[in-house]
Amino acid sequence: MALLLVLIFIVLPVAEIYVIIKVGEAIGVWPTIGLLILDGFLGAALLRHQGRAAWRRFNEALGAGKVPAREVFDGAMVILGGAFLISPGFITDVIGLLLLLPPSRAMFRGIVTRVAAGRAAFAVRTVRWGSRARDGYRGGRSTTSRTGYDYEGSAREVDEPERELPRPRTNGDS
Repeated sequence: MALLLVLIFIVLPVAEIYVIIKVGEAIGVWPTIGLLILDGFLGAALLRHQGRAAWRRFNEALGAGKVPAREVFDGAMVILGGAFLISPGFITDVIGLLLLLPPSRAMFRGIVTRVAAGRAAFAVRTVRWGSRARDGYRGGRSTTSRTGYDYEGSAREVDEPERELPRPRTNGDS
């Protein structure tokens, strides 16, 4: 994590300055500044377009009753790509453009999925149904306590709580 922060906050800005200077030497100062301004505006427009598309797909997935995991990832990549595009510099613009374009975003999604799956670990505990484990676990999720009692309740919507609910008792009340 510390290496990533060093790369982002020290190496990347130095590399950006180097690339801007080299581009300025090749095409001139004013065309370089114009190019940086132009790609900032184009990045903002692309961010708006891709952001709306990601939001639409997110709402469609929710409407279909699906878990919108892919859509959430795409939305996060669009936000990150937009941040890279809006910041001045050619290296961050390339990274931002790759995060905003759907084909390269799908490639990033696949890489992140493989890395996350490699790092994820889980354990499954199995107990024969009805047997008592050392800690009283009976298998499955149960609403019963260790004593075997079920706790049930009911609820109703209250418009004016002061009028409809009884006042709590204090020690002085009878």
